[in-house]
Amino acid sequence: MSLKKLNTALVHIENHIEHHHISNPEISKADVAWHIDHSLKVINRVIDSLKTSDPNTYKNNFSFLGKFFFTLGFFPRGKAKAPKYVRPPETILKADLISQTTLAKANIETIADLPQNAYFKHPIFGNVNTPRVSKFLVLHTQHHLKIINAIVSK
Repeated sequence: MSLKKLNTALVHIENHIEHHHISNPEISKADVAWHIDHSLKVINRVIDSLKTSDPNTYKNNFSFLGKFFFTLGFFPRGKAKAPKYVRPPETILKADLISQTTLAKANIETIADLPQNAYFKHPIFGNVNTPRVSKFLVLHTQHHLKIINAIVSK
């Protein structure tokens, strides 16, 4: 999956910053700001992990579930809980969403220059290396965009 699709998903996230204050408990316990902040934290933390990983220690242990969801092309709702390090703070400021978006844009530009076996450790999918990372980030971001769109459209 291309970096172009990831950049497009990021633009869609950015376009929802103006809706950051909207919530709908029937759709999600979290408001739009939470989903945006979480998506941006995932993009930025994943790419930081790729940059600091040692490609020589990469092991291809990508799980059956990872392959399954990558093949399906989406993640189901409500099945996983965000790890603490990518959970948003109690108060999410619009300015923080904007600055995280700027950082995400810069980080995405670095993916193409990373070694093939730069990787991050996903708690369910195992190691996700550079060739798989764009698809992971697109699927994850689109997952939260669907929720955001449902919240905003109600």
